[in-house]
Amino acid sequence: MGRVSAATRHGLSAALKAERSVVRGFARLPDSVVARLGRHAPVNRDGETLSPEIAVALRVMNRIPGGDFTQHPVEQARRMLTDEALVFADVFPDFAVEEDLVIPSAAGPIPATRYRATTESKGLVLYFHGGGWVLGSRVSTDSAVRFLALEAGVDVLSVDYRLAPEHPFPAATEDALAAWDFAVEHAPGWGLDPRRIVVAGDSAGGNLSAVLAHDLRGRDVVPALQVLLFPVTDLSTKHPSYAEFSEGFFLTEGHMDWYRERYLADPADALVPRASPLLAEDLTGLPPAYVAVAGFDPLRDEGIAYARRLEEAGVPTTLAREGALIHAFINITGVSRPAREATLRIASAITAAMA
Repeated sequence: MGRVSAATRHGLSAALKAERSVVRGFARLPDSVVARLGRHAPVNRDGETLSPEIAVALRVMNRIPGGDFTQHPVEQARRMLTDEALVFADVFPDFAVEEDLVIPSAAGPIPATRYRATTESKGLVLYFHGGGWVLGSRVSTDSAVRFLALEAGVDVLSVDYRLAPEHPFPAATEDALAAWDFAVEHAPGWGLDPRRIVVAGDSAGGNLSAVLAHDLRGRDVVPALQVLLFPVTDLSTKHPSYAEFSEGFFLTEGHMDWYRERYLADPADALVPRASPLLAEDLTGLPPAYVAVAGFDPLRDEGIAYARRLEEAGVPTTLAREGALIHAFINITGVSRPAREATLRIASAITAAMA
């Protein structure tokens, strides 16, 4: 089979192709060279050191003028995030299944894509992309979901839920529930067991996965696992990691403020558990959880707090502290070995849940 990148599949401008070439060239440098370039990598308060290649990449990215999407209209910000994702995307063999679908809902059709890497599949991952409920799409998360489909040996249904500010809270949570119902209904037709469905997502998508797990509590068919990758769990306050990683580590405090203002039409909704699942009074009876947090991420502490609360409620929980990484590391598996290793651990957890 041939190997095709998301950048090739979805198209990239000449300038971004050049940037991608530079990024991939850097990724091929010997470890000894990368270590020398990143010898002054930051160390966080827990004594964790940022991965050298990420430290170097951040130095470059932080010097690029006009790179802050919050300074642009929403539509342009969306294009910027997609372009950035394609620059860092991994490369994959041809897939056995790549099927565009439409999920019906009371609010209208929800676009989605189902991926299957080979002819065999152990189960289904229902995946919600990141982007602060404002940005992101099936294109921006193409690399991440292909990685999980291939390495976990599963189907992945990637969902283009409605985005804010056009569709503020709770629109995305409603779409997540509609996507679950669709997945359960159609899994047998795809040769899959509805009881082997994992809900997963990164950042805002991790938030939607956590909320969906709450919404499904008590149903006959529930997720086999909830995979929460550097999730937003509390929009009501800023945990200490906001101050520690306010700027300079890809996701910033300013970005989160921008997202929150657009997602929550009513600021008081930050106190609603369907927006901030950490504030839910009762976490008992939820599906087993795999919570991954990055060592250099404003969202680190609320992810840890949510994992601790799940554990206290008796929910089987794995907290994966990826200390050398930054927010959104699942999107840079093609250029960062530590990110790839962390994402392989996520894939292994999904595979285990399908047993």
